[in-house]
Parts: sequence; structure tokens; C-alpha cells
Amino acid sequence: MLDVVDPDGLTGTDDVVDVLRAAGTVGRWRNPDLWDALATSIVRQVIRAGQARKLYRAFCEAHGEEVLTPHGPAWLFPTPEAVLGLSDDEFTALGMAFKRRPLKAAAEAVLDFGAKWAELDPAVLRDEVQSVPHIGPWTAGATVADLTNDYSLYPYADLAVRTWADRLPTGRTWPETEPEFARLWARLAGKDLSAWTLLTLASGVRHANTSGTVAI
Repeated sequence: MLDVVDPDGLTGTDDVVDVLRAAGTVGRWRNPDLWDALATSIVRQVIRAGQARKLYRAFCEAHGEEVLTPHGPAWLFPTPEAVLGLSDDEFTALGMAFKRRPLKAAAEAVLDFGAKWAELDPAVLRDEVQSVPHIGPWTAGATVADLTNDYSLYPYADLAVRTWADRLPTGRTWPETEPEFARLWARLAGKDLSAWTLLTLASGVRHANTSGTVAI
């Protein structure tokens, strides 16, 4: 499902809202697959977005199903069963050795609980997936945001949001620590916390696409 965020309806403090409105409308497709969303967040753990994207694509091409599209071939992320069947050497060969344990733990959990998880409220799901080894608040929040496009559930004080909020031309100085930033960001955004967060992350992607730099 494509969700469109129109900043014209934003509320909140004027200096930030004016900048987000000027950047225009953003559309984002929801990830329809819980396993892919969770695996994507695991691959993204700790490392930068550009490196995570390379690892994800290489892993898909090596072990995922090929799908033909009008724009050429694409590859799905390997199924949970496929991930569980991979050897340590196969992870290492693709630079994914440090992702082996969390991906295998997540694969086992999705096979055991995926049907139940699919029926949960998003906020409950965010808590539930943290019962899986190696899945913490950031991974859980990023997964649920990817599934729902509700970015009030995203870890909205993470480095990416703080970086791109700081680069918005508002003239505002933001707190440097996550807890202080989170409190201020949530208070200023109010009921539009999801839209503020998604639009700010989108500004980082837009900057990366136009400047050749890498989104955090």
C-alpha cells in the first residue's frame, strides 16, 4: 500500500513545519512482508544505510528467489527456511558473518510466531519481536514502521533523524543526546509525530539522491 504524506496539513512549531512543507509531498510503500521487514532492519543494525543496502542486495541475489519485472530482474530476500539452511561460510562469503545469529534467530521466530504476530496491533508487535535474541528497540521500531508507515513507532531519536533534523534549514539547535532529542521532537511534533519523522528521513534520502552523499 502506498501512503502519501502531504505536509500542507502539518501542525507544530512553525520553523520546522515551514521547512517540511516547502520540501513537498512524500509517498512511501508499506512493506507487506513481516519477515522481509524484520530481516531488513537486522541487516541495517549498526551500519550505514548505503552499506546495508549493498549487503542486502548481495544476499538476495545469492540466496533469494529471482523475480522478473518490467525493469529487469530483482531478487527477494531469502525465506526463513533458506536462511536457516545456510552455513557459516555462506554468510561470511557475503560479509554477513555478524548478521548470521540475529537473522537465524529471527527466521526461527517468524516460522514459530509469524502468523500470530501478523494479527497484533503494531505497538504490541514492536514489543513482541523484542523477545527474539539480538532484536532490540531500534530493530523492532524500524520493522514496525516499515510495515505500517507509522513513524511514531520508529526510534525517532536515532542518528538518522537527529542528523537530518539538524540539517533542516530552521536555524534551530537540537539536543545532542537521544533522550533529550526524543522528548523535544515528540513535544514539538505532537499528533504529527509520524509525519514529522517520515518527512525528515525523506529529506535525508532526497539529499543523498541529489548530492551523491550517503543517507545515514
